[in-house]
Amino acid sequence: MPPNSLARAATARIQVLAPVDKLDFLDTQSAVLPVQVTPLEAWNIMHATPLPGLKLAFRLRDAVSALFGVKRIGGFSGRARLNVEAGEKLDFFLVEAVSDDVLTLTVRDRHLDVMTCVTSNSGVLSITSSVKTHNLFGRIYMLPVRPAHKLIVALSLKRLQKELQRRRAGGR
Repeated sequence: MPPNSLARAATARIQVLAPVDKLDFLDTQSAVLPVQVTPLEAWNIMHATPLPGLKLAFRLRDAVSALFGVKRIGGFSGRARLNVEAGEKLDFFLVEAVSDDVLTLTVRDRHLDVMTCVTSNSGVLSITSSVKTHNLFGRIYMLPVRPAHKLIVALSLKRLQKELQRRRAGGR
């Protein structure tokens, strides 16, 4: 089954912003993990050390977007969270839902809404991101973000797999 297939995550309780035909962007990527982890554990591992170039990308994003009245987000903090609750912030995301198998995060502004849903089910971790744009700036913003997002998620999932394999082998 292709790793970017919605079918890969079909048994998980993924959440998206709107019906698929109403979305401006939808991406689901999955990885088979050597050990079961919760979505929050996976989040912590994936964001503990930023991917090369990601801090610079967020700085660039913030500088350009601020010119159009978009709030700076600063990127991922790398700070591990043992638990979060709905209504709290996880980096720049609002936690919408959290359980042992689902972590749903959103960012909403006047240009676009983003939902990222991390699910863990039967040894498969899936990250589903959906976006609904509201105006021209939102649509233009998504032009570079679309391919960058797919690459960032793919690399993050690979790093997660490697880290969990390392831990499983006793390399804590």
